[in-house]
Amino acid sequence: MSSTAVLVTGATGFVGGAIVRALEQIPLLSIISCVRGDAHSPARQFDLARPDCLPILTDIDVVVHCAARVHVMHETAGDALAAFRQANVDATLALARHAQASGVKRFIYLSSIKVNGEVTLPGRKFYADDAPAPQDAYGISKSEAETALMALAAEGGMQVVIIRPPLVYGPGVKANFLAMLRWVRRGVPLPLGAIDNRRSLVYLDNLVDLVRVCLQHPAAANQIFLASDQEPISTSRLLAVIADAMGRRARLLPVPVWMLGWAAGLLGRRGVLQRLTASLQVDIEKNNNLLGWTPPMRTVEGINRTVHYFMSQTRA
Repeated sequence: MSSTAVLVTGATGFVGGAIVRALEQIPLLSIISCVRGDAHSPARQFDLARPDCLPILTDIDVVVHCAARVHVMHETAGDALAAFRQANVDATLALARHAQASGVKRFIYLSSIKVNGEVTLPGRKFYADDAPAPQDAYGISKSEAETALMALAAEGGMQVVIIRPPLVYGPGVKANFLAMLRWVRRGVPLPLGAIDNRRSLVYLDNLVDLVRVCLQHPAAANQIFLASDQEPISTSRLLAVIADAMGRRARLLPVPVWMLGWAAGLLGRRGVLQRLTASLQVDIEKNNNLLGWTPPMRTVEGINRTVHYFMSQTRA
């Protein structure tokens, strides 16, 4: 039986690196890393800033495209949407067209739940086949890339699979999740004890496992999937689980949400407050129905592993 050659872009990133490490352990998969880096790197090169700088793909069966200009909290680009479009739309489509012309059979695109929107109402969920409703430049660029990829797939010759994850956490996580870990470790009193929202997160290994299934499953062809853990979690519960994994007590103050909103408005931090207090819940039944896939790792275990890694690095 011949092996399947898989090229992973963004292979030095948090998600891309995990995908490479996991797939390298699977027999009959040949994994090729693709990175933006110097000429001395043994990996193949792909630069989002230069869509004309494309890797050799004639020996590749599947491309997993993780490289992207990611969502940033404090945007510095003068025209953020143009910057996101160049990296996330133009570069992605250039790579996909090159893959199609090179005979690549399947193109897996790591998108974002921001294509669906920013929040869900109580009792509601996002679904994979909802009409896109992106709210910021990053989400718009991801949505436009998805549309272009699906149009390319309709031409035939190469299948496209789109995966939209929400916040991805796991050992080595950065940004907002890392900030929460630091808050709890330092024993900072947090005014989030009254938050009863529902947030879908995805543990890194769960996302990687979904990518693994989508590599070759026939039912994944030209489909969009949402990725998440099996169960959503509230912000207050998340902080409590983190504290428990650290052997500490979460110092959560039951401050009313309206008061938090008033304070966030004064400080210009409404976006941060929304991510902490609003709900964002996704439905992944389509994954089970079409692929027979459910997340192998439960949220509490994923949080525990993330915390244990964080604490080991903190002590180092």
